[in-house]
Amino acid sequence: MRTRLKICCISSLDEARLAIRLGADALGLVGEMPSGPGVVGDTVAAQIVQITPPPIATFMLTSQTTVDGIMAHQKRVGANTIQLVDAVPAEAYQQLHQALPAVKLVQVIHVLDQANIDEALLAVHNGADALLLDSGNPTLAVKELGGTGRVHNWLISRRIVELSPVPVFLAGGLHPSNAREAVDTVRPFGLDICSGVRTNGRLDEHKLTAFITALAG
Repeated sequence: MRTRLKICCISSLDEARLAIRLGADALGLVGEMPSGPGVVGDTVAAQIVQITPPPIATFMLTSQTTVDGIMAHQKRVGANTIQLVDAVPAEAYQQLHQALPAVKLVQVIHVLDQANIDEALLAVHNGADALLLDSGNPTLAVKELGGTGRVHNWLISRRIVELSPVPVFLAGGLHPSNAREAVDTVRPFGLDICSGVRTNGRLDEHKLTAFITALAG
C-alpha cells in the first residue's frame, strides 16, 4: 500500500496550495500550543479548510483536553479531523464522536518508552480512529506536544503499528534522507512531516519534492 503523506504546520493559503499541488493526502493546522513551532490562527486555519478539496484531510491539532474545549476549537476551524496532541479522559472519545459524528479523532502518542504501547492500544480501545506517533514529551514542566524535530525509538513505533487495528502515522525528525528508512522500519500508514521540509520556517518546494521522491522509493 502507498504510504500516505501528511504535511503539518501549514501556515498560509499559499502553503496549503503548494502542499496540495505536490500531492499531500492531509494538511496539519497547528492550534495554540504550550511550546513548539507552526501555530496558525484559527481564522487562517478555517480559510485553509475551506479551500482544501476532498479527499484531502484537514487535521486540526489541538492541545485542549476537555470535550467542550476541543469542540469549541473544532467549531472555529471546521476541520474534518481532530488531532489530539495531549491525553484526554477515556470518555472524551465517545462524547466527541456523538457530538461530531463526521469528524475523525487521531490520538498522538509521544513515544518515550515501552509503556507507550499500552497507552496507544488503550486510546484505540476508547475510540481513537487513528494514532500518530511523535517525539514530544508531555511530562515536562512546559509540555512538548510536537514539532521537536527529533527521531524517537522506531522499534517501539513498529510494535505499535503491528498491534494497532487502526491506521498509524509516524512523525518526529523526518526529512528526505530518512523517509524511506522510516517507512521500511516502522511500516506506518502515513508519514507526518513539518520542519524537515521547511527553510527558515517556510514550506520549501524543493525539500518537499525530495521528500515525496524518497517516500515513493
